Amino acid sequence: MQRLYYLTSSLDSTEQISKDLHQEGVSDWNFHVLSKDEAGLYKRHVHSANFIQKLDAIRFAERGAIIGFILALAVTAYVLTAELFGPNMSSLVYVAIFGFITLFGAWVGGLAGLATENQKIAAYHNDIEAGKYLLLIDLRRTEEEKVRNLMAAKHPEAEYLRTGSTFINPLKPPLKPQSSTA
Repeated sequence: MQRLYYLTSSLDSTEQISKDLHQEGVSDWNFHVLSKDEAGLYKRHVHSANFIQKLDAIRFAERGAIIGFILALAVTAYVLTAELFGPNMSSLVYVAIFGFITLFGAWVGGLAGLATENQKIAAYHNDIEAGKYLLLIDLRRTEEEKVRNLMAAKHPEAEYLRTGSTFINPLKPPLKPQSSTA
């Protein structure tokens, strides 16, 4: 899926965009808003972003799982060759060691990600802190043109920032900060 990023400066505009997108068939599951004004979004029934959109828990968990996987290979190979549990140990013990280390890496990574702003929205941190509203619209590629045309026709006040992917790549470096033109 594609994710369109738009920036608006008012809650009224954000609410109207939400209504127009709903009329076009975009559900709350595919429309998220990041803002300092969580209470305003709630009062106006605008779907606020959740922790998956706000924080980097998924990306860090994936990184932790990769590191855990590599470490698990090394530890399991050592335990297997050194026969620490004797020569007649069940292979399930080695599978358990491997799985535990890999999942532990994912868990530690996820916890670290809960303390980190999502890299895809970090580039717009200053705009959000300045009171603007970051709109994240998730669409199929076939719907992108229709929504971009709708936004251009009905909401010229909404600044189109970029199109990205909803896929989370744990190895991709962070986006460079961009400043909006306002």
